Amino acid sequence: MLSKSQAKVFFLGGTVLFASLFLGLSFDTVSNRVGEQTNEDQLTESAIAGRVIWDENNCMGCHTLLGEGAYYAPELTKVIERRGAGYVKTVMMQPNSWAPNGRHMVAYNLSEEEANNMVDFLTWIGNMDLNGFPAKPKYEVKKNETED
Repeated sequence: MLSKSQAKVFFLGGTVLFASLFLGLSFDTVSNRVGEQTNEDQLTESAIAGRVIWDENNCMGCHTLLGEGAYYAPELTKVIERRGAGYVKTVMMQPNSWAPNGRHMVAYNLSEEEANNMVDFLTWIGNMDLNGFPAKPKYEVKKNETED
């Protein structure tokens, strides 16, 4: 059993050790990996505008992005890769609610510019290095390439 002074040294030593380890790993991640993995050099004004539209319309209230959000509607991290930009753009510009499998997506009736901004945002998200997330499905989904 440890005496009070030994327990204090043990506690403080462990705290300093693990705090140093945490700070070192955090610094390494921020300084070396964030830019590479998030492809921040490819971030455009259009993608930023798409993020604003995403937030203003509370898309995360139904969809997930990077594994975060609601689980009512599809995960959109790699939606451009799975479905194609034309398909995504068409869905977002629908004047009526859209119900592919019984679930209804609200009709946001986005303008073409807003839909392009959203596609750019989702393309940027999809190009991030996510270490294999989300896993690729074992089946092939046909893309609807109605690109302009």
